Amino acid sequence: MSNKSKYRTVNTTLGKQPNIGPFPAEQLIPWAIICGVSYYLAHGLFRLNWVWTCGIAAWGISTWWVLTANGSWKILSKFIATPHWTRACISYQQILHSHQQLNTRNQNETKSRKTHRR
Repeated sequence: MSNKSKYRTVNTTLGKQPNIGPFPAEQLIPWAIICGVSYYLAHGLFRLNWVWTCGIAAWGISTWWVLTANGSWKILSKFIATPHWTRACISYQQILHSHQQLNTRNQNETKSRKTHRR
């Protein structure tokens, strides 16, 4: 019998992050707002030319993308060190003993002392 699953994948995009071209879809609305604010500030308020306006918009968009992007799009995630996991087999030893366990242990020790005296 083959290892193929019983179910056929109909929609391959299920479970994946929505994209518009190479850009994540959840970034488009904030980018539009950043472009509008940079146009108002650079072109409208400070009377800068289009090169400066587009440069300020690109700077704002790239900053927003670095700070808020998820998954593989997050540029700063590659600078975070991943933990080094190691498997180990250690027997469990309880640090704190309950009152009942201490009484049982004391009784067992006194019994063993009595048997060793004889």
